[in-house]
Amino acid sequence: MLARLEREDGLSVSELAKPFPVSLPAIMKHLDVLSDAGLLTRTKAGRTVSCHLNAEPMEEAMGWLARYQRFWTERLDALEALLEARRKGES
Repeated sequence: MLARLEREDGLSVSELAKPFPVSLPAIMKHLDVLSDAGLLTRTKAGRTVSCHLNAEPMEEAMGWLARYQRFWTERLDALEALLEARRKGES
């Protein structure tokens, strides 16, 4: 849903639900979770509810994940160097 909203912002709930083989109430629950996470906002015009992507929380999460990726990459590189040194020492 988020990827689709990235391509086509402002889709109605029914337009978002079309490709999924689940009930509309299940779609609404999913949208509630995304809304609670701050990833989308909804606006109502008459009887139509439109959804809009808010990517800012994802950008924050990507920053957090990048820090841990650097941390673990450094640790795994150090482990690899240690194992390689031990292998050379055994030869």
